[in-house]
Amino acid sequence: MKTKIKKKTEWQLQEAKAMFSEVVKASLLKPQIITVHGEKTAVILSYKEFNEITVPKQSLIELFQNSPFYGVKLDLPKRKIEKMREVNL
Repeated sequence: MKTKIKKKTEWQLQEAKAMFSEVVKASLLKPQIITVHGEKTAVILSYKEFNEITVPKQSLIELFQNSPFYGVKLDLPKRKIEKMREVNL
C-alpha cells in the first residue's frame, strides 16, 4: 500500500524530522520549506530540480560567444609602460 503524499509545502522542523520520508517524497513534486521558530530556514527539493538550478546550461566560453557583445572591438587606451620600481627587502 502506497503512502499518499501530502499537498503540504511548509513544515516545522520537528514535524519534518518526524515525517522525513514524506517530506522527501513531497519534494519530488514541489520544493518543501522547513521553518524553525516560524522562520523559513531551509528548502528540500528534488535532485532533478537541484541540477536544473545549479548545473550551467553552457560553458563560460559559449556564454561569451553567445553574448550580444561578441566580436565588438573595444577602443582601449594604450597601456603606459613605466620603469620598474626598486623594492628594498
